[in-house]
Amino acid sequence: MRFDIVTLFPDFFESPLHSGLLGKALAKQIAEVHLTNPRDFAIDKHHRVDDEPYGGGVGMLIKPEPIFAAVESLPILPRREVIFVTPQGESMQQSMLKEFSTKFDQIVIICGHYEGIDERVMNLVTREVSLGDFVLTCGEIPALALLNGTIRLLPGAIGKEDSLKFESFEAGLLDYPQYTRPSVFRGLEVPAVLRSGNHAAIDRWRTQQQIERTRIRRPDLYQCWLEEIGQNRQEEVNPE
Repeated sequence: MRFDIVTLFPDFFESPLHSGLLGKALAKQIAEVHLTNPRDFAIDKHHRVDDEPYGGGVGMLIKPEPIFAAVESLPILPRREVIFVTPQGESMQQSMLKEFSTKFDQIVIICGHYEGIDERVMNLVTREVSLGDFVLTCGEIPALALLNGTIRLLPGAIGKEDSLKFESFEAGLLDYPQYTRPSVFRGLEVPAVLRSGNHAAIDRWRTQQQIERTRIRRPDLYQCWLEEIGQNRQEEVNPE
């Protein structure tokens, strides 16, 4: 799978692309990441990529010419998504990352800066994505999150792929609490059921913990889970 990051600050990605799971996945050629700097496509001698907004206002906007030229310089794979990361976009979710990892051969991510970007750039974009309802100084941070979250879902990126099935959000619930040795630490004990060897009891305990943790910490997710469970049961009773 190919990722193209259109960024004014390619150095931002230098360490993350060579570290941890992401670095290993790229070394194994599970995915490839290419960085393209719009400044290389600026048409004036100062390589200027920003200018004042029409109509006045605070700050500077990224000009359309270098962004268009940068994106148009990239190869086009058959299944391609061009993403602009912005607080105004669709909230990044696990289901979205799964879609990226299975339905696309190429993801192009345009990183914004300054006060924003010329609206005409949206003609290149097929999807706007947000990291959350807050504002950051650059688009590289959500771009890296999207990159990391998608690549880790690709086959071979994680050693034990079964572990992906039991993560938070996979069943619409948060993850259950986990423990390792020692069994007692500063008076805090590992729940007895986890040391019982009774795998059926352990599975029941973990499921209950997921439900309770989601109900308390994320009532929005809990409500969606209840609705989905109800819908599934209704379909079992009344199959089409």
